[in-house]
Amino acid sequence: MKNQKTYSLPVSPFAWLCAIMLLCCSFGKLHAQAVKTTAPVKKDTSKIKDTTAAAPGVKKTSYVKNTFEGNYLIDEQTVMVPIKGTFEFDIQHRFGTVEHGTTDLFGIFASATMRLGFSYVPVNNLQIGFGGTNEKMQVDGNVKYALLKQTKSGSMPVSITYYGDVAADTRKKDNTTLFVSTSDRFSYFNQILIARKFSDALSIQAGPNLSHFNNLQGYLDASGNVMPILKNDNFGISFSGRFKISDESALIANYDQPLTQNPANNPHPNLSFGIEMKTSGHDFEIFVGNYSSLIPQNNFVYNQNDFKKGQFLIGFNISRLWNF
Repeated sequence: MKNQKTYSLPVSPFAWLCAIMLLCCSFGKLHAQAVKTTAPVKKDTSKIKDTTAAAPGVKKTSYVKNTFEGNYLIDEQTVMVPIKGTFEFDIQHRFGTVEHGTTDLFGIFASATMRLGFSYVPVNNLQIGFGGTNEKMQVDGNVKYALLKQTKSGSMPVSITYYGDVAADTRKKDNTTLFVSTSDRFSYFNQILIARKFSDALSIQAGPNLSHFNNLQGYLDASGNVMPILKNDNFGISFSGRFKISDESALIANYDQPLTQNPANNPHPNLSFGIEMKTSGHDFEIFVGNYSSLIPQNNFVYNQNDFKKGQFLIGFNISRLWNF
């Protein structure tokens, strides 16, 4: 397209608001102090009978465990936040699309996208992470906080978790990157994950989300006005599920649907399915799907792989956990 211009907006207020709310939630705690009273002591205590009734015990809330096996379900995060002190190392890989057949061995010999990531749980219910991918030389930081947890009694029927990610394009500034200022390198992703474990075998999750890019391509119309190709803010929703077929393995599936209508180049939805294998310290997933990126906002805004045309690709996730 000729006469391309950059089209940028300030950082989304929604992104900053979510970050501030998360910090407040993660470090604010309520403390209650119990006051104990002592009855007056009489001289002949042996003749005094204790008629005070024992205080009823406070029943501890019991939460549903292992709604999912780990942090990832194909291309999506799950509601799960590991226990305090958990350190996790992730390897994610996406091959090329299979549409060229044996020419590139169904995408295995094509250009691939890779990401290495780390995460740690410093306090209960809060996970922070960092990663890097070869796609646009992006680095990202992320945070996940468990807001509510499904209870065994049914008093809370679902688990709800917030997930946020900020990514920076670290490529050198040139004619292809279109960076005007440092803020143009940044993009953001905010998601609320809602899940329920229906049985030991079946768990379902939904996740409405918002992606924001500070800088996107535009063009000049006949009057010389800058017009956007894609909107800076894009809404979407994802649906995920797991069905266990044994103690160590499960069938997994995911569907992602962009909701925002852009002036041009609307992204395609993602349909993916595969198998998950779990051990005490490892989680391995292998699957086929349409998403080739490993940064969620890139997938929801840029994906052009169409499952209706058979543009699937093979991918896998490997997670290794340690507890300190």
